[in-house]
Amino acid sequence: MIKRETCQVYAMPCQHKSVIKRAHLVEKACSETCQVFPEVYRMPNPIPLTYGQYYHIYNRGNNREDLFPEERNCRYFLELYARHIEPVAETYAYCLMRNHFHLLVRIRDEEDLTGFGKPVRSTRSPSQAFSNLFNAYTKAFNKTYGRTGTLFERPFHRRAVTREGYALQLVVYIHRNPQKHGFVDDFRDWPHTSYAALLSQHPTRVQREAVLEWFQGAANFVDAHLNVADDIEFGDIET
Repeated sequence: MIKRETCQVYAMPCQHKSVIKRAHLVEKACSETCQVFPEVYRMPNPIPLTYGQYYHIYNRGNNREDLFPEERNCRYFLELYARHIEPVAETYAYCLMRNHFHLLVRIRDEEDLTGFGKPVRSTRSPSQAFSNLFNAYTKAFNKTYGRTGTLFERPFHRRAVTREGYALQLVVYIHRNPQKHGFVDDFRDWPHTSYAALLSQHPTRVQREAVLEWFQGAANFVDAHLNVADDIEFGDIET
């Protein structure tokens, strides 16, 4: 569960529109003065994925190579994602860009690893599911484009998300990333994120209800995305 505890240095109530900016200021202060936001520190070694825990998972192409040079690549990656990841994790936000991606996920509880009614062996490490996804995509990508070798950087990057304020920031950061990196002038025009799905009424595999509840409604969700600067970094990846 993501905690709503406020910082012991600067109180940060998780409320509506200014939470993103205030949470960023608190995060900066806490990185030097307390342990309330441990997720801001870079881990020297990959942390293991733990059942029931939220994570920011992100990666880029090896040697900054493109991962998704064509539209069809994004569609195929999401098909594989549904096959390999949905049985072991819930997805709260995602963004696929030409040479990198970002995900906000929650690893399912060990006793709840059933996916779509298809039991998953609880002895399998959640990290293995992500490795299987990247390996499957790399195999198809290499075959299509006549290349060999590793496609993704290894190991894939991950950070634990333990505070709701941090999760709110992260959702906005993920959706605004295409604009931050100059792929589009308006992040809402980038088709390969969960932003539109979270606002639509159409069926989606993204955890729409939970995310909108974090923002206390769709109006606040939109407002938070439109009233924030792009200078916040969460495991930023150079393009």
